[in-house]
Amino acid sequence: MIGKSKSSQRSTIYRSRRDYRNPRKSAKTISASRRNFDDQPKLRKHAPDYSIILIILLLLSIGTVVGYTNSPGLTQVQGLPGDFYIKKQLIAIVIGVFAFIFAAVAKLDFWRKMINPLLGLALFSSLAVRLFGDPIYGAYRWLSVGGVSVQTVEIVKLAIVLWLAYFVYQHRKAGDLFEIDSLKIVALISGLVVGIVAILQSDFGSALVILGMIFGILFIAGLPIKYILLSGAGLVLILALSILPFEYRRQRLDTFLNPTADCQDSGYQVCQALITVGSGGVLGRGLGRSVQAYGYLPEALSDSVFATIAENLGFMGAAIVVLLFLELFRRLYRVAIASVNPYHRYLVFGILMWLGTQTIINVGAMVGLLPLKGITLPLVSFGGTSVIFVLLSLGIVFNISSYTDLRAAHFSNNRTNFKNSSSKKYQKR
Repeated sequence: MIGKSKSSQRSTIYRSRRDYRNPRKSAKTISASRRNFDDQPKLRKHAPDYSIILIILLLLSIGTVVGYTNSPGLTQVQGLPGDFYIKKQLIAIVIGVFAFIFAAVAKLDFWRKMINPLLGLALFSSLAVRLFGDPIYGAYRWLSVGGVSVQTVEIVKLAIVLWLAYFVYQHRKAGDLFEIDSLKIVALISGLVVGIVAILQSDFGSALVILGMIFGILFIAGLPIKYILLSGAGLVLILALSILPFEYRRQRLDTFLNPTADCQDSGYQVCQALITVGSGGVLGRGLGRSVQAYGYLPEALSDSVFATIAENLGFMGAAIVVLLFLELFRRLYRVAIASVNPYHRYLVFGILMWLGTQTIINVGAMVGLLPLKGITLPLVSFGGTSVIFVLLSLGIVFNISSYTDLRAAHFSNNRTNFKNSSSKKYQKR
């Protein structure tokens, strides 16, 4: 469980959002605020939040069991060895567990040093996958390295969340986070990354996840609402310009608006997903008794795994999976608001937005609430690169949970004060 600090430790005083917009604030007050930003209480390391590990193990187990019991149907249809999928998944889980352990014990400053190398690797791999990768369903997502397929966008997600969290921390401390020059840097790099993922790789789902991470961190850091609205209007315009000129993208939009209009062609996967979810009923058909996994439901163990779970375990099983994710996100949010170091706070919240946005898009697509975007369900879907990088990111959160102050979380009431409160009531304790 997240630990508490000693009673002598006090929360840090931060400037509120209105201080950034008040040009008449005295230099003396600004200087004092900057000093206070760095005057973090030195908390001793305490027991981390072990419930995070428990939830991870439960989600991994559900995905592995459902995949194992349904993989014979897929391998039989595809002419593959019976243990093809489960072998690959178990190898990915083992590597991911080692990545989690490394992130959980490594010094947190290590990730600051890795920002530039990871950004370089993300850019190189994103360009390489377009030049040397083979398209799958029209998207360039996989790069074969030494016989091993790597989904390069997972490297991009980790690199962006590490970079943006530190960028926001540095410029928030300097007091110029929401000045034009700083926002231009964020907009330029964010636009470059999203453009590469969405246009060169044709991976709109991952582009949306990255946008969610970026706006989430800036929103919590205090980005004025007017900037969010302007950015949203710009994104809508860009989205319209990227869809309307292309017939196949307009067809996807039509399929989303009316998924059952053409179940034999453009709406096939949507219709099959809805049939799969509905056929499970309340308690499901039972493990290994899937009908849809036998060649009817595309990507039954990866992108469409939530539908497969609903067919096997019914509404109750699908609801348990959703509740596990909600509890995981609640734990991550709790670690974020209890983090004394601002950089750690932004980093944990960025990871929360990463996993939360991806989960919403995946589950929403399976139940017909969102368009299909071809992204995995974290920890549950069969997908080696995704499992490894999600476990790595959660290892970072687990590590940070050892340096938190629950009282700071208790007195943090809104996003403007998404930081340690300095109320008199707290200081008198």
